[in-house]
Amino acid sequence: MRTVREQAAAPRRGLASRIPSPGFDTFGSIFGFVYTFLAGNVLLAAANAPLVLCLALVADPIAAWPFFLALSATVPPSLAGLFAAFQALNDDGAAVKPVASFLRGYRHGFRRSALLGLAAVAVLLFLGVDLAIVQSMPGTALLVPVISVAAALTVAVAVMAIAGVVLLPAAGLKGLAKAALYLSVQRWYLSLAMLALLGIIAAAALLQPVLGVALAPAPLLFVVWSNSAYAFSAALRTPQDTP
Repeated sequence: MRTVREQAAAPRRGLASRIPSPGFDTFGSIFGFVYTFLAGNVLLAAANAPLVLCLALVADPIAAWPFFLALSATVPPSLAGLFAAFQALNDDGAAVKPVASFLRGYRHGFRRSALLGLAAVAVLLFLGVDLAIVQSMPGTALLVPVISVAAALTVAVAVMAIAGVVLLPAAGLKGLAKAALYLSVQRWYLSLAMLALLGIIAAAALLQPVLGVALAPAPLLFVVWSNSAYAFSAALRTPQDTP
């Protein structure tokens, strides 16, 4: 009887031994992601404190969109810092230090990302004024979609270029802008996904400024960063790298 029981239990023990159990590296990786996301949200809020504060105080931010668009000029450098933290998370894994990586990326990418942000804000302001003007014009049905697409493309190119600032620190600003425009059009499906995620972040910030900024941005921006990094790596891949 004992022999029969041992033979019946043997397959179960063999199956259990083949099931992988989570190890220290797995838990360390999960902790690295959670820590980076939490720290990233706090650092984003701190870097954009005037914007977050005004969103919390103003009852109708959409009515004052030019003011908030101007305040959003602080967002691109903080995006560069957050993307640098994500890159460090990919490179270092559980040993990542998101605060140090964010500050380093913010400092190193500030000039180029700030210029990209100012250019994007200027273009969006111009397009927003045009959109307000054409509302009373006969060609509204044709002009509104064109202006909307131009505004969406401006946002996609700006975010893609900021990712390029982190991925290609030696690249020039003009080259990054051209590459971002090309990749945003070529990988249009990634641009649409990016705009959808950014729209969720914006909606959360408008509805609940404090909770929205504290919880939503970093995980969604990690997806944006991953897609942008993939687009750049695919474009830079040589034929020898292709299997």
